[in-house]
Amino acid sequence: MTIDMKKFTECRILVVGDLMVDAYLWGDAERISPEAPVQIVSVSSEEQTLGGAGNVISNLAALGAKVSAVGVIGCGPDGQLVLKQLNALGVDTAGVIQDQQRPTTRKTRIIANHQHVLRFDREVKTEINRQIINQILHSAEKKIADTDLILVSDYGKGLISKALMKKLNSAAQKHGKLLIVDPQGLDYEKYAGASFITPNQRETALAAGIEIVDDQTLAEAARRLIEKTGIDKILVTCGKDGMVYFERNARPYRIGTKARQVFDVSGAGDTVLAVLGLGMAAGYSIREAVALANTAAGIVVGKVGTATVSNTELADSLNLIPDPTLHKQKTVAELSALVQTLQKNGKRIVLTNGCFDLLHVGHIMLLSASKQLGDILVVAIDDDASVKKLKGPGRPVIKAAERLRIISALDSVDYVVVFSSHQLNDLIETLRPAVLTKGSNYGTDMVIGREIVERFGGRVEIIPVTEDISSSRIINTIRDNRIDNPQKA
Repeated sequence: MTIDMKKFTECRILVVGDLMVDAYLWGDAERISPEAPVQIVSVSSEEQTLGGAGNVISNLAALGAKVSAVGVIGCGPDGQLVLKQLNALGVDTAGVIQDQQRPTTRKTRIIANHQHVLRFDREVKTEINRQIINQILHSAEKKIADTDLILVSDYGKGLISKALMKKLNSAAQKHGKLLIVDPQGLDYEKYAGASFITPNQRETALAAGIEIVDDQTLAEAARRLIEKTGIDKILVTCGKDGMVYFERNARPYRIGTKARQVFDVSGAGDTVLAVLGLGMAAGYSIREAVALANTAAGIVVGKVGTATVSNTELADSLNLIPDPTLHKQKTVAELSALVQTLQKNGKRIVLTNGCFDLLHVGHIMLLSASKQLGDILVVAIDDDASVKKLKGPGRPVIKAAERLRIISALDSVDYVVVFSSHQLNDLIETLRPAVLTKGSNYGTDMVIGREIVERFGGRVEIIPVTEDISSSRIINTIRDNRIDNPQKA
């Protein structure tokens, strides 16, 4: 499959759906409460992200699409949070209506010892009043003519009614636009007129009124939904078993998942809707768009919490990156977000830093030994200005961009970042590694950032390097040879 993801940046997507806040409380559970037989969770951090249709939007924005949002929020702090995060993504929020009569839906999940132990919701599910619905329709109809595709994210919170769907479908058909729905509930007839629906296997079984136990019963359930709704195209997501695409009077198309560890399936359906729609808006065939969506879903279920997939992650999974080590090369901002996710997954982060100007056997020993101390090894490389300041004129011999690629090629290294030496303490504070390593040419007291690491419970580890070798020594030897043998130089 040949995919040019630059096309995504040209796509204009309208998302209509239930906007909400997904909140996470992260902590440890080490004892049982004396008040009741329940765990006591000692909260260490908290996160608030866009959920529901907001997560669909986040996925689209992460892939570069131009997004317009249409939905309802409350007037309180959670509503303001949704608006703030949407605006930060560059989303057109003119169609986001604030309703004084209802709160913004908020789902709060408690994650203890990397396990999801509890969720509690604050929400109102009653149908949105007619005045607000008319505002929603007016906002959507203004956008449809100038959009490439419409996505409807129904979480059953009162917005996506039969009347709203009828008018959205009518407007979409009038302007010749595809409309794809991620459905909710048992009444799929309200989606009649849509181009496509994307239920999961459980939702398909309930809506069709048939127990799905094998491919034959899955196909029968899909056939019943096609007949009941008049919708010709259905993509059923089947978790670890991949996806199956059904089309009226055509053979089913099944696509399996790549083997990977599943940490959290929350939000995977949002990613499927977003990437399927984006693929079709970009002009790819249905099968190509389904394959893209399947790949993207496989990436996000490997992350904890409501998550998105980036262009780099998607390209890497599709083997579209000409440099196979490119996914290891991160900015400080990218690394910060990535490390937070890894730590939530229970991964121990090891950080080492240095100039790495002329890679030699001592470096290889340091990096290999560092990797053994944790799960993920991050290597921070001094930028060119820092190397010159530390090592003197004529350094670095190898520029930062080349050092970055060389270090990335090592199997022991998971991620590489270039930084300025005066930013080291800030970098350590941001990444909070479990272990900070240096070679044995340093004493523990000489290691910059030691106090920071130890303050949040990490440690400094000095790696014994027995070979008497250094980049400076190699460079000086080369220089001495040029002086001693000018004719050979």
